[in-house]
Amino acid sequence: MPQLSDNTRGALLMMASMACFTFGDACMKLASADLPLSQLLVLRGLFASLIIYLVARRMNALTLDLAARDWNLIALRAVAEVAAAWFFLTALFNMPIANVTALLQMLPLTVTLASAVFFGEPVGWRRWTAILIGFGGMLLIVRPGTEGFNAYSIYALIAVVCVTVRDLATRRMSASVPSLTVTLSASLAVLAFAAVLSLGEDWQPLDASLWGLVAAMSVFIIGGYLFSVMTMRTGEVSVVTPFRYTGLVWALVLGWAIFGEWPVPLTFLGAGIIIATGVFTLLREARARRLQAKTVRI
Repeated sequence: MPQLSDNTRGALLMMASMACFTFGDACMKLASADLPLSQLLVLRGLFASLIIYLVARRMNALTLDLAARDWNLIALRAVAEVAAAWFFLTALFNMPIANVTALLQMLPLTVTLASAVFFGEPVGWRRWTAILIGFGGMLLIVRPGTEGFNAYSIYALIAVVCVTVRDLATRRMSASVPSLTVTLSASLAVLAFAAVLSLGEDWQPLDASLWGLVAAMSVFIIGGYLFSVMTMRTGEVSVVTPFRYTGLVWALVLGWAIFGEWPVPLTFLGAGIIIATGVFTLLREARARRLQAKTVRI
């Protein structure tokens, strides 16, 4: 059997990561009928944080010896992760899983937009056009002013903003900061937030099926984290990253098979526009980086 190339392995790891995250979201949505969000986050966070810690220790990927600037960025990323988790999951529990997942596919566009606005990174007219068209696709999914538009649509968009902040903070960190140290910090932050939030809520008893869902969502979130870290270390980013959109395929399948949800045609159209403009943006950014690297070498 021929050995897989780094790009092929990276693409497979990215697809595995997206599958894990989406299956984990489906488990959370199922369990939300019987358990409050704070209890779910505490139980999932305990399992996930413990496993991430053990893996990080084994890989010697935990360190406290970081520059103050990096610790500030880790703290910012953790706060953004907490906000993203709360807004995203609240929206997920009250919206079709495919709709929420489709909105998250805007991230390449929002990260590019925020990088240009806040950090002055150069963005050509082609990428600006892609961003505008992509936001048009978002409006087709959200459809403000229609019967399907509600506060949870806004929550999903706020989650996109929070994840954008998280990703920008990650980009600004030093290359020497271990990925698993960052991941564990974010996981512990979400766990701490959920623990405080749960103090004002009554915990519900768990039967065997609910414990099974908690175990499954914990395994999936750990798998998603680990595969995503492995992805960033395998293959070219411009080749691997577009495979993150396979998460939407899983969301469509799970939404139909488990929750009986099937998006309206406009949602499909909007998701297609977002994916197309997102892939275009990623490819243009990769081209710009190659040209910049070539210029530096010259």
